[in-house]
Amino acid sequence: MDTPLSTIAVVGLGTMGTGIAEVLARAGREVIGIDTDEAAARRAVASLEASTARAVRRERITERERGDILARFRTFSDLGAAAEAELVIEVVPETYELKQQVFRDLDAVVSPTAILATGTNALSVTRLAAESRHPERVLGLHFFNPAPAMKLVEVVSSVLTAPPAVETVTRLARELGKEPVAVGDRPGFVADGLLFGYLNQAAAMYEANYASREDIDAAMKLGCGLPMGPLALLDLIGIDTARTVLEAMYCASHDRLHAPAPVLGQLSQAGLTGRKAGRGFYTYEAPGGQAVVPDALTPAAGAGGVAGRPVRSVGVAGSGTMASGIAEVFAKAGYDVVLAARGQEKADTAKGRIATSLERSVTKGRLTAGARDETLARITAAGSLDAFADVDLAVEAVAEDLEVKRQLFATLDKVCRPGAVLATTTSSLPVVAIARATARPEDVVGMHFFNPAPAMKLVEVVRTVLTADEVHATVREVCAKVRKHPVDCGDRAGFIVNALLFPYLNNAIKMVEEHYATLDDIDAAMKLGGGYPMGPFELLDVVGLDVSLAIEKVLHSEFRDPGLAPAPLLEHLVAAGCLGRKTGRGFREYARR
Repeated sequence: MDTPLSTIAVVGLGTMGTGIAEVLARAGREVIGIDTDEAAARRAVASLEASTARAVRRERITERERGDILARFRTFSDLGAAAEAELVIEVVPETYELKQQVFRDLDAVVSPTAILATGTNALSVTRLAAESRHPERVLGLHFFNPAPAMKLVEVVSSVLTAPPAVETVTRLARELGKEPVAVGDRPGFVADGLLFGYLNQAAAMYEANYASREDIDAAMKLGCGLPMGPLALLDLIGIDTARTVLEAMYCASHDRLHAPAPVLGQLSQAGLTGRKAGRGFYTYEAPGGQAVVPDALTPAAGAGGVAGRPVRSVGVAGSGTMASGIAEVFAKAGYDVVLAARGQEKADTAKGRIATSLERSVTKGRLTAGARDETLARITAAGSLDAFADVDLAVEAVAEDLEVKRQLFATLDKVCRPGAVLATTTSSLPVVAIARATARPEDVVGMHFFNPAPAMKLVEVVRTVLTADEVHATVREVCAKVRKHPVDCGDRAGFIVNALLFPYLNNAIKMVEEHYATLDDIDAAMKLGGGYPMGPFELLDVVGLDVSLAIEKVLHSEFRDPGLAPAPLLEHLVAAGCLGRKTGRGFREYARR
């Protein structure tokens, strides 16, 4: 099998097959495109013509190079055209019956030394290989969409695959400019195995009317830095495709987190499969289009009708990084801010942290010296909550401990004037339990900023069953004035972001526990295949393993789902004091500062 793979057949010329063919042709391979639908073959040729023409206009290739690329791509309607190929990659629709038939037919066509690859992202490679007379030459070669742009390729070995075949295909992937990751044969592999569980939970969250589609998508983009929200991504992937992948994952794992959300089946059966149909979770200008158009679920501009209370002054309780960041946000927006801590010295230290932050902004040219001075002048450091007597909005940002927060709110209830809005920045605790520490729970709301508060645009606005409409409206108006993007959600563990993020992180840990993939491969897979700014283990070490474990426990306690139970490896690392970057060791080791 030590062959240069100069001639490669691609069976199935849909979006993925066309993209793979383009990657191969651009890399100098002779490409045999095969599809029984001649219209699909014509579209594949037209797509390559269009993409190479764009490359010429952008001066990335010459006209002569374009001609060579187009000449290397030939299309056929019969599988017999694969006879001369040293590698065949099938990317036909995701069903066992169709893929198995392709492998049986290929046995009669290709040479005994040819490698056969399936592009499946959900089905068992072993089961497909068993249909071939030479299962040792069958493996998985999972590209990501769009294939020309995405760097990740998962190389999937079954228990039957010969190592030389894996080595040959891995070398090809590198020659194509891709980053190959070696994985074993289980549904979803690494990237989709983690991604689709997260997408499924987002669909279930939407189906439960916990948050709007727009707010779910905005929360994950702004709160996690993701290139797309989960519901928009489901529309891009294809809701029917996602359901097929999840069904395969559930059959293998029996984890409820992989059981397809009913809404996925309902949309699929209705033909509302996403962009390709022109409608899925969103509505598009045309089938296959990218532009979202308003529909019956689109929020009306300025909807709500309830006016908020006037806010001129804000109190921020706490002396840590989050409290300082929130105080900076309000002061920059023109509010008079009282920053209160347990003692004047701690309050002064917190204000000093803001001064340092503002000075960095001046040095980087993001802020003028005059604006820095005006911002600092609006902040009063106080050693007691008594200084909150006249504030219109009080925001607590103290330790994530329910009893500590309840005691603080009991004090705010006594100190703050009637009509003041009381907000908690908790990321995981029940807001209503905090609210009940006061005699005015209708004035209490969640206002969950993300760290670092001056940079992160998202604020989760959490209403309890007791929160007054005008209190909710007040916080949304304030968010707009401080240039943050508010998303509405109900009072349950994790709100939107953490409820979707931490099960994904937990599942990544389980992959390592099961020796399915390495830390490095999982991190690479999610960054290259999912567009994540950080891999799950990089992120866990930054967040802190103790913080992550606490959130996992809250989620498990709230939803009682066995799949949400914290991974034992996470518990063991926390017990050993390996908490991530802050201790110098977590999933990885770090140089001590």
